[in-house]
Amino acid sequence: MSAAVTVRVPAKVNVQLAVGAARPDGFHDLANVFLAVGLYDEVTAAPADGLRITAEGEGVAGIPLDATNLAARAATLLAARHGRTPDVHLHLKKDIPVAGGMAGGSADAAGALLACDTLWQTGASRAELLEICAELGSDVPFSLVGGAALGTGRGEVLTPLPVGGAFHWVFAVADGGLSTPAVYGEFDRLTAGTDVPEPAASPALLAALAAGDATALASELVNDLQPAALSLRPSLAATLDAGAAAGALATLVSGSGPTTAFLAAGPEGAEKVAAALTASGTCRSVRIAVAPAPGATVL
Repeated sequence: MSAAVTVRVPAKVNVQLAVGAARPDGFHDLANVFLAVGLYDEVTAAPADGLRITAEGEGVAGIPLDATNLAARAATLLAARHGRTPDVHLHLKKDIPVAGGMAGGSADAAGALLACDTLWQTGASRAELLEICAELGSDVPFSLVGGAALGTGRGEVLTPLPVGGAFHWVFAVADGGLSTPAVYGEFDRLTAGTDVPEPAASPALLAALAAGDATALASELVNDLQPAALSLRPSLAATLDAGAAAGALATLVSGSGPTTAFLAAGPEGAEKVAAALTASGTCRSVRIAVAPAPGATVL
């Protein structure tokens, strides 16, 4: 057994998040077009006498360092399937915004799963790892896979998508987080009494991704949770406005928020949008990243 295994795992942005009405189980059917972006957490798994979680990076005071952490749950599920105890020290080196709508917790779960599989030499198949990912959460399978994919069901059933070029993004990190369940609850409140359509992927959006056409993609970006996120955090509107005024091709709340995403025409456009957002005083920090990015990778 190796002394330690480190896995790098990417953040995501939802270039389309179509949300259906609440199901009897409380989840929502989705048509969720994921795009992995080049902001990464690193998860290191090392042998230990028990299960231990440590973390470093901005915002780690807001994440649990016990058995409820998604990374810890990933290790526990994999160990149980292979008849062993989850004796591992998982160290999370965070660079994905915490509680920011960019799947940082899901990324850590996928990273921990691959790191423990490698460390313990369990020999789990890709299908088994994806099954465990789906058990952990709707965004976790995509964190393992990366690239671009359409997520259906509650987001966990993935169909890989072709991407024909690089897309340049700027992300504005807000102060504090937004609870994903709270945002979905607000979506339910805002859509109560209305006919919520069945979610479906936009053919024009998929074509823009496949062509690597940022201008075409910009006109198709949509997030059905954005009104709910803005309802709960009205201050995000000022951040979106600042990015649009700086020349972003499109603006978007990322997932359930509160991170906001800005699609730029290229590297220079991204730098201009980032500088304007930093100067605007409407967000805590600003990050530039390129997509697509690979999924969970052993370093």
